[in-house]
Order: sequence, then C-alpha cells, then structure tokens
Amino acid sequence: MITLKSEREIRIMHEAGKLLASCHKEIAKMIKPGMTTLEIDQFVEEYLLKHGATPEQKGFNDYQFATCASINDEICHGFPRAQPLRNGDIVTIDMVVNLHGGLADSAWSYVVGTVPNKTRRLLEVTKESLYKGIEKAYVGNRLGDIGHAIQTYVESEGFSVVRDFTGHGVGPTLHEPPQVLHFGEPNTGRKLKEGMVITIEPMVNEGSWHSQMDMNGWTARTRDRKLSAQYEHTIAITKKGPVILTEQ
Repeated sequence: MITLKSEREIRIMHEAGKLLASCHKEIAKMIKPGMTTLEIDQFVEEYLLKHGATPEQKGFNDYQFATCASINDEICHGFPRAQPLRNGDIVTIDMVVNLHGGLADSAWSYVVGTVPNKTRRLLEVTKESLYKGIEKAYVGNRLGDIGHAIQTYVESEGFSVVRDFTGHGVGPTLHEPPQVLHFGEPNTGRKLKEGMVITIEPMVNEGSWHSQMDMNGWTARTRDRKLSAQYEHTIAITKKGPVILTEQ
C-alpha cells in the first residue's frame, strides 16, 4: 500500500534530508586516493550520531554498514571495505538517514583524484538524468513519465539505464511501494498523488545496462565490467510541484 504523508511528516523527512545532504558535502571535501570506503562509512555513522540521527540501513536485513559504497563497475549495494581508493576510481555512497523518525535516502557518485573526460561525463549525465526525472514528478503525471524522461536523455548521450534496480516509496519504512522505474513509456504506471514521497535514483552504465550479482548476495555490478554511476534524491509530491527533500 502506498502511504501518503502529511505536511508535518514531510517536514520531518526534509530535516533528515538536509542532514543527509550536509553529510554528502563533507564526504566530497574528504574523498581522495588512499582513503578507504570503510573510513567513509565510519565517518558517516559518527556524523549522523553526532547530529542526533541514525543510519537506517544498518541492520536492515542484517546489513552491517551505515552506507553502501559501490566502486567503478559496481552498480549498487557495494560493501564498505579496507581497500584504498585509487586515483581514477569513481565511488557511489548511498545512505538512508533516520532523524526523529523521518527518513531520507540519497546517493551521490564521486570521482577520486583525476578521471578521464568520458568518466566525468558519465557522472554529469547521471546527475542530469535525475533532474530530468524530477521535472516530471507532478501531481497527475504518471511514474512512466519519470522513467521515460530519464531513459531518453541517458540514451541520447550514449549511455544506458539499469533495469534491475529501481526507486521506491520511502517512509515510514525504508522501502515501500511504488516501484519507480528509470525507463519506460510516457503516460503509463501509477498516477502521482499529493503526499507521495519517492526516491528517484537512476543508475547509469558506461556500456550495457545488464547487471549481475556478486556471490555476497548484495552487490550488483555491470556484466561487461564497464563503469556505473548513480545519483538519488528523495522527492515529495506536492500540489506546488516536486520538493527535493535531500538538498540543503
């Protein structure tokens, strides 16, 4: 069942989202070659606790970390690890913040040191595709309008959109209906209603959109071992238009 949030609930989620955005900004300042994603994970947990929040995904289905940290060809749900990041890597840090019961979910992709122009373009297109989807998140539009906007833009730039993982509803629990596909046809899928809160989180690949799972049962990576990037925001559907809850 899709839960519609009150203005009060959305305000609480927005406070969680602003804290989450501030945490991402701190990561952007510190990330560099030689740092490990395990160090980033420890920083995130300490930062959230310091500000009265908790990492919602820690303990979810026995997941052990405060973040997901996906490097290079890993699409999503990579485990933080003690392996040092290298110059030229890209890494996606995904986290869910719980602040006073309000949830917010956001992922950013980061470059580590210096990367080729094509890699930087992958991140730029992925981020822009997120905002193309957000532009369609209006009351009365359909979920297919969001997916179509993302897919057509990404493919026009020579990249591909992952099909096997989607956005979702969020709050009061971590994953709720509806699924938010990042591909599809316009005027299809559920209608967007005032009070819905969803994540839009396109995962964009340098090569084919096909993915495969690692033996750990969590981490997905590109089948052709080419790079993947992701940007995600939590969005409230309001009568005045989409409100990004995970920006300061």
